[in-house]
Amino acid sequence: MSHYRSIGDVPRKRHVLHTTADGERLREELMGTRGFAGPSSLLYHRRSPSDVREIADVDDLRSGHDSLRPNHPVSPLHLRTGDLGDALDHDPVRHRQVLAGNGDLTIAVVHAASVSPLYRNVVGDELVYVQSGSARVDTVFGPLDVAAGDYVVVPAGTTHRWVPAARIRALVIEMRGHVGFPDRYRGDNGQFLEHAPFCERDLRAPTEPLLESGSDVNVLVRTRHGLTAHGHATHPFDVVGWDGTLYPLALSIHDFEPIVGSLHQPPPVHQTFAGPGFVVCSFVPRPFDFHPDAVKIPYHHSNVDSDEVLYYVDGDFMSRAGSGIAEGSMSIHPAGFVHGPQPGSYEGSIDARRTEETAVMIDTFAPLEISDVARSISDPAYPRSWSET
Repeated sequence: MSHYRSIGDVPRKRHVLHTTADGERLREELMGTRGFAGPSSLLYHRRSPSDVREIADVDDLRSGHDSLRPNHPVSPLHLRTGDLGDALDHDPVRHRQVLAGNGDLTIAVVHAASVSPLYRNVVGDELVYVQSGSARVDTVFGPLDVAAGDYVVVPAGTTHRWVPAARIRALVIEMRGHVGFPDRYRGDNGQFLEHAPFCERDLRAPTEPLLESGSDVNVLVRTRHGLTAHGHATHPFDVVGWDGTLYPLALSIHDFEPIVGSLHQPPPVHQTFAGPGFVVCSFVPRPFDFHPDAVKIPYHHSNVDSDEVLYYVDGDFMSRAGSGIAEGSMSIHPAGFVHGPQPGSYEGSIDARRTEETAVMIDTFAPLEISDVARSISDPAYPRSWSET
């Protein structure tokens, strides 16, 4: 997914003896994808990353993951995620609240202020959008500072923890597989092309190793069957250097350069990521369509092959003004429901020159099931919000 980086103390050749300055042999770990055929990185540990002394089953504290069921009878949803509240003792890993999901991904939100345990998800990558607050993400690759507006990609198998600097609210996508950038943005060698809405300069990754000591250190490991605690003999954050193309990274939504036209552009021009069975798009402040007869609001459209999720970050959501949509709202418009702008929004858009809204869209290509948590914060009046009477 990313371009090559080399951080810290790395030998000139792969798979050769590598020692510290005092002659201690370092342990090489290949973190790779797709059975040695995909992106990978080599990490050099002071101690064996395989020295696990204890293994135990752990209860999954996420809410909603065990109550997903079909959206039937099929209906649009407006979820008021702000109603889920905040808890100072919640952390960004264990206290996620799953709202929707299918066989490809789960969509959750988390409101948290506490430091998470060390965590490793081997089911797939995680894509986290930080709506508010800030944090440091400590990883075996090094630390990464993130803040409001950042997308954070944590590759599958990466041992990490979240250290909030201020209470964070975040949208979390847990997937079965790997996330990447759209192929049409990149050339044959993986470099971003000139028409891409962001480039390598916008991507941030760890720039230095993170070294910690300790013994009997627990790491939570997520598999498809649940959570396991691995008791490591020494701290996993003992990597003195690494190189490769697989590593955690951050991309700010504010570095996404919008593509505009004289007439309304379709959602794919906002695409930012592609994952297994879904895409993610970024709606950012931008000029409105400039044809003299342009209809500046979205046209009615029917999701024939996908469910559309829109997470409203901030700004003026003109096309849905009056529907109750606000900051922190999440709408789910499923396949089978024709949706479009709010009645009266066309008249309000005639003299407008730009939109200041920011939102994250997730389109899934298999139907989403809805959790009891989502149903508890769903606005029952939303399906009638398009009424013109």
